[in-house]
Amino acid sequence: MAKTQKPGIHRGVSTYCWYPLLNVNMDLEDSFQIMQDMGASGLEILADGIIEGYPYPSNAWLDKWFGLIEKYGIVPVEYGHWVESRVYPGRECSLEESLEQLIRDIKLANFLGFHCMRTKLGVIDETLTPVKNWREIIKAALPYAEKYDVVMLPEIHAPTKLKSQMIDDYCQFIDQEKTTHFGFNIDFGVFQDKNVDGTPRRGGFFGEPSQPEDIVPLLPYVHCCHAKYYNMSEDFEETTIPYRQVIQLMQDHGWNGYLLSEYEGPKKTDLYHCMTQVHRHQLMLKNILGE
Repeated sequence: MAKTQKPGIHRGVSTYCWYPLLNVNMDLEDSFQIMQDMGASGLEILADGIIEGYPYPSNAWLDKWFGLIEKYGIVPVEYGHWVESRVYPGRECSLEESLEQLIRDIKLANFLGFHCMRTKLGVIDETLTPVKNWREIIKAALPYAEKYDVVMLPEIHAPTKLKSQMIDDYCQFIDQEKTTHFGFNIDFGVFQDKNVDGTPRRGGFFGEPSQPEDIVPLLPYVHCCHAKYYNMSEDFEETTIPYRQVIQLMQDHGWNGYLLSEYEGPKKTDLYHCMTQVHRHQLMLKNILGE
């Protein structure tokens, strides 16, 4: 898990929640201030969208970053990045080229204070199967992850199921390597059982949702979660995902880590719709967690 002041489940926010507004109607400090006001202590960034000059930020930007972290008491939880497999036309990146990308981001994530990395590997199909040599890539990167104290986390995102061969392969790799520097970020969208209009979500591209209890055997491998939400009602309930059941199971099994709000609902013409939704989502989490 990301380093926290005390064990338990903590609230955080991904800057993805504000993507229609960030760098248009608000800047990075605005997001820190809003998080502080909501009592959300943990932050996820998408590195290439937040870090000016990524992957080589200036000293001025770094001074600003560390100043904001100290001023608002925010915990850098997860550093979102990609291992681009199709940089070159007609071929996938080699092991060496992929490793170079990973080492670069491992060092930068560590320097910025992050201990979790949402490491998106290249995929080869619509069900998000990773590139065939993912084991070789991650194994080669493990010594660097250990040295720089970060854990690489594929995001387990719909249509991937928590009960699937892909998840079994990841768990087997972790167990074989006896590593704590590779694990999962579970995206709560895997549990979505209703559409935004309230109708059951069945069949289609996403198929049947994972069941809340499917997360239990995976919790030892889970270091943080994307607390996905599609529709927050006026009475502060997420209408498409069985949040209370999922979080209760996590609490019952003593999971420690951050739930990072991540909005992925309908795009509205009102740019501030996302602001309303993230406030409602944080209030829901606060209520469920008994804060």
